[in-house]
Amino acid sequence: MKPKITFLIGILFMFLSCNNSEKQIEDSDIAKDDTEVTPSLEGAWELVGFYNYANNVVVDSFSNNTIARQVKMYTDDKVMWCKLLKTDSIEFFGYGSYRHDESSLTEILEFGSAFMNEVIAEQQEFNFELSISPNRFEQIELDDDGNRIYSENYVRIE
Repeated sequence: MKPKITFLIGILFMFLSCNNSEKQIEDSDIAKDDTEVTPSLEGAWELVGFYNYANNVVVDSFSNNTIARQVKMYTDDKVMWCKLLKTDSIEFFGYGSYRHDESSLTEILEFGSAFMNEVIAEQQEFNFELSISPNRFEQIELDDDGNRIYSENYVRIE
């Protein structure tokens, strides 16, 4: 009988030590999350889809891969984006500077493709609500009352 109890106690200790090491891993992950700074936009990003909003709630979403391919690149203070339309040869690109914090993104375009230069002549500064994580961000366009209209959704590619 004694060997069986010793065996069962040994298994119990092994089980508890496994649970304890998992708990330590979970706790250390939580500690890392608490000290994490605001994710950076620096790097290369690809547009993967869009959300349409009504009353500040997503009502529709669609993928970008059937429409076009768009890439954005951010340095510490510059932004450049380009778009390849699969159905057209019109050039789309823009270049300028940007600033952001935890919840907002402002792009100030200096020049772009022929079409974008017409847009830039009317409006150089573009303001967005920003939702960002280390490998994903959404730039959300707001109407004049601050309501969400649509978002462009990006994933980090570098």
